[in-house]
Amino acid sequence: MPREIITLQVGQCGNQIGSEFWKQLCAEHGIAPDGLLRDFASEKPIDDRKDVFFYRADDGRYVPRALLIDLEPRVVNKISSGVHRALYNPENMFVAQDGGGAGNNWASGFRQGEEHHDTVLEMIDREADGSDSLEGFTMCHSIAGGTGSGMGSYLLEKLNDHFPKKLVQTYSVFPNWDHSQSDVVVQPYNSLLTLKRLTLNADCVVVLDNTALNRIAVDRLRLPNPTVDQLNSIVATIMAASTTTLRYPGYMSNDLVGLVASLVPTPRCHFLMTGYTPLVLRDGGDDNINDNKGVIKEGRTRDSVTIQVRKTTALDVMRRLTQTQYMMVSAGTRGGCYISMLNILQGEVDPTEVHKALQRIRERNMIRFIPWGPASIQVALARKSPYINSSHRVTGFMLANHTAMAELFSKTLGQYDRIRKRSAFLDNYRKEPMFEANLDEFDDAREVVQGLVDEYRACERADYINFGSEESGNKMMVDSVRRM
Repeated sequence: MPREIITLQVGQCGNQIGSEFWKQLCAEHGIAPDGLLRDFASEKPIDDRKDVFFYRADDGRYVPRALLIDLEPRVVNKISSGVHRALYNPENMFVAQDGGGAGNNWASGFRQGEEHHDTVLEMIDREADGSDSLEGFTMCHSIAGGTGSGMGSYLLEKLNDHFPKKLVQTYSVFPNWDHSQSDVVVQPYNSLLTLKRLTLNADCVVVLDNTALNRIAVDRLRLPNPTVDQLNSIVATIMAASTTTLRYPGYMSNDLVGLVASLVPTPRCHFLMTGYTPLVLRDGGDDNINDNKGVIKEGRTRDSVTIQVRKTTALDVMRRLTQTQYMMVSAGTRGGCYISMLNILQGEVDPTEVHKALQRIRERNMIRFIPWGPASIQVALARKSPYINSSHRVTGFMLANHTAMAELFSKTLGQYDRIRKRSAFLDNYRKEPMFEANLDEFDDAREVVQGLVDEYRACERADYINFGSEESGNKMMVDSVRRM
């Protein structure tokens, strides 16, 4: 029995990448923009699990288990009037009545989340009640704006309270720290406050770093000025690849719990980086038009852009996945250690070929693992969609937990400290109830994120197992001194 996953798309960014994600899933499962199976998919059904992300309506249409949530109407209206307007359940679209948005203010988004609590939670409950065996929730959002960060944070807290035994995973878009490409001056505040909730209330966070996405688009895809749609297409490819083993089950990682458990050995270090090769930007027109044979052409790419990879054996793909230029996070992996790693390979892959590749990687010491845990690369072989004709023999996707994530969080702390010491841009936050009396929430959030940085760095040491006990011991000593 498939274990269902409900997707929450929160804010402008969350709905944009969520929309691209559903287009990708429709293409891979042979679902037309109106939710009906295409003729070729009906004639040649495949053994897949559409029910994990879709449910079947009374008229035979496949409907995404998705909630589209925003405080301003522009993106949701575009989706509901676009080519895929018949795909979604209109009851699962929420837009605030005033439509004013959160104004890139985390506190405003959080407050409005509280105000719309009953309406949104009722939508989530209705979707959960329609699932036979709900496994958990996936949230798509940005951490730098107002709605995705603020209202997204509120929903993370409520999901933990309301569904304590369900898994909560997020696809979180981190901001571009290049000042010339950033248009949100308060993004360090919003990012820090959201990171606190991602640390405390999420079970797994897939980090999608805008800085790295832009680098890949420029350096690898040769796009001098990548558009938002092109970046969203990259994100959708990553999201779809990460769910491959859930939708095309094999011998491992067939459910979200199994996938996360193998990658997150300690509760707080649950931020994962991703890599993908070879990367293709799919055509944005009519969901990749199918040819006469009922196969969707991958070759019709936007501006015919693709990373030129001449050979795609298991070894070549797995080696590329460990290289920084293929990773969606702007943190160097040459230093630090891998805590865990999962490679999902699709295509014509022989298990003996994978074994030889792992042996070669081990012999050459290409990857450094933590000293206190097993040093192993998990490899899952997944089927490819027969409805998409790929020009590559093998494609590879990597999910990894690496101590270099501390570098990314340190950037956030540095940017936050820079504007906080000047008390810059705080007036709009003080107008909100959470910050009317004081700014303690900022200090609490900074402490949580600094603790996360310290724990990731401690993972590199052999005595990491004592990390928590040392901290609690020092805290007890400080408390006893204060009492004296």
